[in-house]
Amino acid sequence: MARTASGIEVLEQAETCLAKAKTVGELRQAQAVVLPLEFGLSMPQTAQALGVSTRWACQLRTRFIKEGGVSSPVGEGRGGRRRENMTREAEAEFLLPFFEKAKDGGILVVGEIKLALDERLGRKVGVKKMIVWSQKQISPQLCSATCGKTVRQHIDIK
Repeated sequence: MARTASGIEVLEQAETCLAKAKTVGELRQAQAVVLPLEFGLSMPQTAQALGVSTRWACQLRTRFIKEGGVSSPVGEGRGGRRRENMTREAEAEFLLPFFEKAKDGGILVVGEIKLALDERLGRKVGVKKMIVWSQKQISPQLCSATCGKTVRQHIDIK
């Protein structure tokens, strides 16, 4: 026999959220609470009605209940640059002397940037990651899915 649905304490808030939902995510989250409690649907039936997996329907429901009946933004990840070594402004400041030097000769030497970055961070940075990183900083259109496989020693600066 299946467990009885929890969350009766937030049922009124879920019904209110049904009427005031502004996004599909908010609507689904409120429905994930209301459908099992009001209509006695199981979690797989609720998931099918919402058009999501059973696991996701359960997650929507649990999130709504844990937050005390407040619909949380669904689908908004943590965002940001979690592996950044410097802020964007610091990166621009760090790369500026190399760009200036490259304007004279038209060539940017990645090896020089790598050595300076190693020194600035106080640790070694992988060569492959450094090349991919520098290409993205210089020209995003130069970087493709295969740019890490080939080592480009010179990149033209416009």
